[in-house]
Amino acid sequence: MLRSFFAAAAVLLLSASISMAAPVTLKLGHIAEPENVYGQGADHFAKLVKERSNGEIDVKVFPSSQLGNQRDLVEGLGLGTVDMTLTGTAVLGNFIPEVAVFDLPFIFRDVNHAYKALDTVGMDLAKKGEDRGMITLAIWENGVRHMTNNKHAVKEPGDMKGLKMRVMEQPVYIEMMKSLGASPTPMAMSELYTALQKGVIDGQENPLGHIATKRFNEVQKYLSLTGHTYASEPLLISKIAWNKLTPQQQEIVRQAAIDTRDWERQLCRDLEGKFLQQIKDAGTTQVNDDVDKEAFAKATRPVWDTYAKRFGDKNIKAIQAIQ
Repeated sequence: MLRSFFAAAAVLLLSASISMAAPVTLKLGHIAEPENVYGQGADHFAKLVKERSNGEIDVKVFPSSQLGNQRDLVEGLGLGTVDMTLTGTAVLGNFIPEVAVFDLPFIFRDVNHAYKALDTVGMDLAKKGEDRGMITLAIWENGVRHMTNNKHAVKEPGDMKGLKMRVMEQPVYIEMMKSLGASPTPMAMSELYTALQKGVIDGQENPLGHIATKRFNEVQKYLSLTGHTYASEPLLISKIAWNKLTPQQQEIVRQAAIDTRDWERQLCRDLEGKFLQQIKDAGTTQVNDDVDKEAFAKATRPVWDTYAKRFGDKNIKAIQAIQ
């Protein structure tokens, strides 16, 4: 009987220690609108974490660049001024250069190929960021990227010549535009709508979710479904914030990130058609789906060579070998 008493007391003490753990608040910043695919993913993730931790962990989501642009957010992870962020591999490539391999034009056969590559090669490469104070929990999705502009319909690489195009601050995208004869202009997303509206630039490239939810179609006459790159969206947490969590809390956060990855990827597939129809229904943008993708792939192949010269072709071959 005495033994049973002590066993029961031990269980009560363990339960009390778990329930009495100090509440944790994590600020998660990203640049998307809340209705964007990964904007919805961030909210879903926050809900899962709160439920599974019984309210012990509160993830507060700050969308629409409220905490800064993508580069600011990633830098903030290392400094400890940002707890969590969602950012593209293109921007992350400025901190972990090798991950830019995932932004090479036409490197994926389809989205399922992308998923497999990111969940294996991608997660391995992302570990290099831990030395810079950031942990990748899972790699979510932003969608397939397409071209828009205000000059003319783009159907083949030659149509890109001379266009002044906004790109992310990433060598892969800069080199891609140069290979197409366009003039790349690096610019933060928060500045893009105004720049398009005022004619500072001719066009830009983004997934349909961003084009629709940020209303770029309002200030762009032509959308060409080039599908030139696939936009992944890693979920990162600062090592400073991570180390403040108990092992049990860390497991809750990590598993919620993985579960949301699968939920959000399916959402992206479900919503792409909706976003495209939304753009068509607005009536301000001509949509062109008769794009010569083979010609685009051939024209942008030199970008692969540039990457291989800098980092070797090991990662390219690893991605291509995935079935």
